[in-house]
Amino acid sequence: MPSVPARASGGSVPTRPRVRAVEQIRRMRGGSQSHLMRCSDDNYYVVKFQNNPQHRRILVNELLATRLAERMKLPTTPTIVVEVSEKLIDLTDDLVMELPKYRLPCSPGKQIGSKFFGTPHNLRTLDWLPGEELQRVKNFGDFVGMVVFDKWTCNCDGRQCLFMLRDSGDFSMIGIDQGFCFNAGEWNFPDSPLRGLCGNKTIYRDLVKSIDDFEPWLNRIENEFTMDTIVQAADGIPPEWYESDHVAMSQLLEKLNSRRRLVRELLRVSCNRLPIIFPRWVDEPKRRLKVIRRERLPSHESHKNVRRASVL
Repeated sequence: MPSVPARASGGSVPTRPRVRAVEQIRRMRGGSQSHLMRCSDDNYYVVKFQNNPQHRRILVNELLATRLAERMKLPTTPTIVVEVSEKLIDLTDDLVMELPKYRLPCSPGKQIGSKFFGTPHNLRTLDWLPGEELQRVKNFGDFVGMVVFDKWTCNCDGRQCLFMLRDSGDFSMIGIDQGFCFNAGEWNFPDSPLRGLCGNKTIYRDLVKSIDDFEPWLNRIENEFTMDTIVQAADGIPPEWYESDHVAMSQLLEKLNSRRRLVRELLRVSCNRLPIIFPRWVDEPKRRLKVIRRERLPSHESHKNVRRASVL
């Protein structure tokens, strides 16, 4: 069993940058009840708290999965540990969790922050684009890379993304919200063909025709990642985010490593079982079988000779 990174197990490792929340801006949409906050580095972050209604472990998921996506060279939102003081929570009436029967103050301490693009008064992102506007997404092919990532991490939510307006007038797609990777707080992998796909399923129609279309991301998972690189991605995760359960944390990292060899087959299963979403898909074994059958069929001339012989 691999050891949990030194910081998570109480040792000392080089510190990663952290920021301090200085102002709550507004409550955000979504089940985790995150808050947009201005921080000490003069940037804005969408902050999820340890006592969010979904699960404490989704903070681990956000940080770990985002780092893995970055190593796959996929577009994501930078994440960072955000310190939120008890004093700020006491002075901000809206820093609460709205539960069915009562309101609970947000927990102080280390939280997860995802960088907010732009400012609250100058939004540069959209969370949806109509079909014709998708042609203006510069990195449209990265939607396929996100499928590879979401199959590996078993993202049990639909793929969430933002579209950032560029100075050139087109858009960049950015993958966001990795909280339900590893099945949220369960840290298991109940794979399903539909899981991890975007709500707009038409995106994949012309992008995926064979397993080759999932490169180079599939190759990176299979050949560039190791147990060591996965452990390094977990470096510096605060142990309170997983209640110092180092055994569970180590098992999660082990499962991620062993799943690297399963992703290719998971992609094939999804594409074979969802022909409406992947209408151009031709599985490699089936493609080879068609070629063999064509080679065994008699030529056009042979057909004519057969017909001529039967007449005689």
